Amino acid sequence: MSSSKARTSRRLREHVSSLETMTRFVLATLALASGVYTYLGVRSLLDGDATIVFFAAIVYSVAVSVGIYGFWVYLSRFLPELRDGASRLALVAIMAVGSVMIIAMSSWLNAAALAGSAAVEQHLAVTQEGYTADLDQAHSNALGALSLLPDIQRASERFARLAEDERESGALTGTSGSGTVVQLLTQMSAQMRELEATIQGSRDTVRTLFEEGQQHLATMRGLVSGAGSVQPRADSFASEAVALSGVISSLEQTSIAPSVARAAADLSVGFIAPVAGGGTADLAGRQNQIMDTIRTSVAAQSEALSAAAAEILAQPKVEERRFVPLSSAEAVILYAGSFLPSWAGAISIDLLPGVLVAILAVAHAAMRRGEDEMDDAERITAADMMRSLEIHEAIAARRRAAAIEDAVPQEDIAAVAQTEQDQPPPAAENVTPLSVADRKRHEL
Repeated sequence: MSSSKARTSRRLREHVSSLETMTRFVLATLALASGVYTYLGVRSLLDGDATIVFFAAIVYSVAVSVGIYGFWVYLSRFLPELRDGASRLALVAIMAVGSVMIIAMSSWLNAAALAGSAAVEQHLAVTQEGYTADLDQAHSNALGALSLLPDIQRASERFARLAEDERESGALTGTSGSGTVVQLLTQMSAQMRELEATIQGSRDTVRTLFEEGQQHLATMRGLVSGAGSVQPRADSFASEAVALSGVISSLEQTSIAPSVARAAADLSVGFIAPVAGGGTADLAGRQNQIMDTIRTSVAAQSEALSAAAAEILAQPKVEERRFVPLSSAEAVILYAGSFLPSWAGAISIDLLPGVLVAILAVAHAAMRRGEDEMDDAERITAADMMRSLEIHEAIAARRRAAAIEDAVPQEDIAAVAQTEQDQPPPAAENVTPLSVADRKRHEL
């Protein structure tokens, strides 16, 4: 069991060592890709001289790439090596803070580069739908007074018919002819026809304005779904939006409902009955009685028209809408819910190295667990054993030399040294220098 864990730990360490270059390459590639998309996102935000914008975007994107690469390299080095839980949790917290900072300085710009044009087009489409609803509401409000036409026409026809019946057969007073009652009925019928003509006249104006607004909307729809760069289309869209806002305001002011309400009130308040012109007291009395009836009828008609006009005026007014141009980055943030795949890709390209760091941490933890359960002998490799033997022999040689130096008199040592100096040096190929101080120990 211990030998199996030893082999596993040794293989894991070998794999980690062999993948070190690949890990750096992956981190560098992801950081470079993030920098490129960050550059595209920054270019859409900056204004001014083209050269200054270019260099500013380059500097920012390079800084982002270097920062991301360094951040993940540090974590890949330190996090897998930590053993105690407190230090590891602290570094994980730092990694979380760093990830948030990476999202703030890079990921949203990457999303702007990936889906910025589509987000701006969606902003134009949403705005165009709002203007369509405003135009329809303004048109409906302007035509609201037309719903009063049937009532006004019926009242006008009724007054005209009563006047004609009174003139021909005296249906109201019992005496035919064009008397006071006929004149009053004819007057009321004329007032109703004038009010009807006013409402009918507003219909042509409303139709013209509505058709003009529809033309602006058609142009705006074409700009939303058009081809080419989105920024010139957004500028043209803004011009059409301003023109359409003017049309909607004109429709609001064209509504004839306030005029109808005032005219309806005048029917009752401004009612002036003529003096009865009957030749006899009996006829004059009948005329006064009929005029009182007409007054009551006019008052009821005025009240009905005023109530209908009040309902029209109570309809909600169209609020002024103003088109606000958005940059690609602002549009991506505003409509983030519609571009979740782009946001996911933009964030993943920045935070994917965190997965590699986690893999390294797990691998190092497994290696440590395997090594902790092994005996000391199982942890020593063949190379470690060879180095240990060489060091042992070197130490033993030094001890023997020290012992000989202590046992032999100084004169003999000097004679031996002189003899060794007189002897020719041995062949270089038969000498193997051993330096314990200069030898470096490398772990597998």
